Amino acid sequence: SLWHSPELLSDIQDGYSVSGHLLVCFSSGYFIHDSLDIIFNHQSRSSWEYLVHHAMAISAFVSLIITGRFLVAAMLLLLVEVSNIFLTVRMLLKMSNVPSPALYEANKYVNLVMYFIFRLAPQAYLTWYFLRYVEVQGQGAFLTTNLLLLDAMILMYFSRLLRSDFFPSLRKGSAGRDVDGEKFLID
Repeated sequence: SLWHSPELLSDIQDGYSVSGHLLVCFSSGYFIHDSLDIIFNHQSRSSWEYLVHHAMAISAFVSLIITGRFLVAAMLLLLVEVSNIFLTVRMLLKMSNVPSPALYEANKYVNLVMYFIFRLAPQAYLTWYFLRYVEVQGQGAFLTTNLLLLDAMILMYFSRLLRSDFFPSLRKGSAGRDVDGEKFLID
């Protein structure tokens, strides 16, 4: 959506495109489906952070869908999903115990770069934008609060990623193990 309509970036609050609207609707459906999958498969205890994240995303996206405002902000936030590709590859490599540490090492650095470009940078820009330009009442206050909570979560995930991949001696004990005893959110 942003690629085909870069002029949207000049109006984060009121910019609109049909493809962007459909993207936010589709993403809301994904977050709802993934949340239900976590709940129905009894993974709520080990994945509660994902449920909180999904609840925040769903509530923000639904408010955007209903009001038609801040659609471009949602599109920018969805850039974070690009970095999920490399986070998923990382998790699959860890789970499969791939005998080639070079593949994991290469992905580790690509993952770090993608985390900065597609997760930290858009989140930081939108937080700055909301704190500077968006009214702190009604939907603006709700979305600013959501952004600040997401900032905290993203920074927490980033610190876990750094500890796990770049500073393994700083890792904590066995907190964050999933049902099978494997580390999930912390590693």
